[in-house]
Amino acid sequence: MSSHRPFGLPSALSAAALLLTVAGCVPWDAGASVAVPSPPAAEAALCQALAKELPDTVAGLERTDPDPGSELTAGWGDGAIVLRCGVPRPEKMSDPKAQGVSANGVNWMLERPEGGGTRFTSVYRRTYVEVSLDERFAHDAGPLAALAEPVSATIPCALESEACS
Repeated sequence: MSSHRPFGLPSALSAAALLLTVAGCVPWDAGASVAVPSPPAAEAALCQALAKELPDTVAGLERTDPDPGSELTAGWGDGAIVLRCGVPRPEKMSDPKAQGVSANGVNWMLERPEGGGTRFTSVYRRTYVEVSLDERFAHDAGPLAALAEPVSATIPCALESEACS
């Protein structure tokens, strides 16, 4: 797999091709809690708009939000898919070897955190949206692609160029 800088992501890069090589597990159990981000008010407002657009099901999994309940977090399948909006800029985004992918018009940086799992963080947006997937989605870009549409619709591009499209 080749590495791509998140700021030079080709739009033709297929999320499915990248995810075919990703494996791991997310360390969340049903009913587990996740850290709720603390973004500035303007970013929190964007996240609240995103929360209203999130689907009830993703990849056939029903929405089961993590604890504590917040408009800044969402989940599907008891932790199989977890979204956090308004997260801090990941340190990894400064790494020129960071890997990235584009899914349905949203560019994402890929990370494989210690303890397993796959985490994607949006780039070029006015606030960062993080999506964590467990091992069930090692070969399936569907969840990321399904969440890209509401992100694109509610979290504006931070750049004036065509980097977000």
